[in-house]
Amino acid sequence: MMPGMAANPSIFERINLPVDQFKINWLSWKIPQKDESLSAYSKRMVEGIDKNEPIVLIGVSFGGVLVQEMSRFVRVKRLIIISSVKTRHEIPKRMKIARDTGVYKVLPTGLLDYITHIEKLPVGDLIRKRLKLYQQYLSINDKEYLDWAIKEMLCWEQDIPLSDIIHIHGDEDAVFPIKNISECISIKGGTHIMVLNKFRWFNKNLPELITTGKLKA
Repeated sequence: MMPGMAANPSIFERINLPVDQFKINWLSWKIPQKDESLSAYSKRMVEGIDKNEPIVLIGVSFGGVLVQEMSRFVRVKRLIIISSVKTRHEIPKRMKIARDTGVYKVLPTGLLDYITHIEKLPVGDLIRKRLKLYQQYLSINDKEYLDWAIKEMLCWEQDIPLSDIIHIHGDEDAVFPIKNISECISIKGGTHIMVLNKFRWFNKNLPELITTGKLKA
């Protein structure tokens, strides 16, 4: 299981699958090497994985993009993405504009270092709760990683969806609006962080999706 951009794998802490059927491995982000391509990074991410044993790859958001790239280097029984995209065509217009204009190159990613300071300001309860959520699940604030990850997400060039991919998407996802998404399992009321707050759906349905590739009728 691969978390989203800058997130730590504890986002999967509420996902409980039958231990007699599945062995779960949480993956963590590595700091990219200088000028490392997404393909080269993906190849590094599969180091240590048994290439002869078919595995299940599950990725959230940018982690969903990464597991698609990783699937090129290992034997995959099932490829599942959550709150993510299958091709560059599913990326929303605002992200395409950021890509085409190059504005992503000047984003102040270093400011993420100051989340701990922001919460000391006189902000409202809602903002304070969101900041605590960010602190809990977003653990990577390395500027080089963030600059690299944003660039690779926006400039991802995949044109055609991989065959047999399973795409689970919330109909209220504000990051990747479902209007741009084709051929997915739509989750009513699901947001971009539904792996956290819709965990009961995943606990109920992931075993069948992993085993058969489809939901129960």
